[in-house]
Amino acid sequence: MRLALGALLLISLDGTAAQAPLRFVVPDSWAMPMVQLENGRPTQGILYDVMLSLATQIGVPAEFHVLPRGRVQSAMEHGEVDIRCYVAQSWLPDPSGDYLWSIPLFTQADLLVSRPAPQTSVIAANLPRQSIGTVLGYSYPTLQPLFDANQLHRDDARNQEQVLEKLYAGRNRYAVSNQWTLDWFNQRLLPGRQLQGVAVLQEQNVGCYVRNDPKVPGQRILRTLVQMKMSGEIDDIIGLYIGGKP
Repeated sequence: MRLALGALLLISLDGTAAQAPLRFVVPDSWAMPMVQLENGRPTQGILYDVMLSLATQIGVPAEFHVLPRGRVQSAMEHGEVDIRCYVAQSWLPDPSGDYLWSIPLFTQADLLVSRPAPQTSVIAANLPRQSIGTVLGYSYPTLQPLFDANQLHRDDARNQEQVLEKLYAGRNRYAVSNQWTLDWFNQRLLPGRQLQGVAVLQEQNVGCYVRNDPKVPGQRILRTLVQMKMSGEIDDIIGLYIGGKP
């Protein structure tokens, strides 16, 4: 009887070990529709839904670590988290690190945005000296030469939504936003008061990367992400928040 109980206990412990959570890192600079943060925890959003679905299909709990953007890569390097999503290899200081990369899952379009105006397009390099709304810690390769030349100045906010709120309030004439956040922000505004994109600064394919660690089911994660992309699940999630297909 004791042997049987011992065997059941070992099976139970093995099952618990197999259920180690998949630890996702969430930069606190994200905003809707990417992620909604409430009391420091993600509750909804495109990336939240994708990460939660991924963990569910892998068969493990999802654990979300909300960190300042400057701490994200350090947390990956020190094994505090397992997977980071919505990132391009060019954003990493050392993209050759020991990581496994997914296929491209999303496309990020960075736009120069203004308040409603008759203008239809703007060339950033032709702008007079002024401040531009930006997100703290984000890099903007297209605008960096203009920042270096002191032609444009960064006016940083903590997240993308705050950048657009400052633009809407008239703090700046222009700001930088990704297309998702701009579309989400404009949903609350009447058509004549919506912010408008006046220039595409850059477009990048982004995905997820996983620490190459035997304790992390890296290849299974990558295969599941491929299935989620090819089946249309990821695009369907995006469509729930921004309307229509991306």
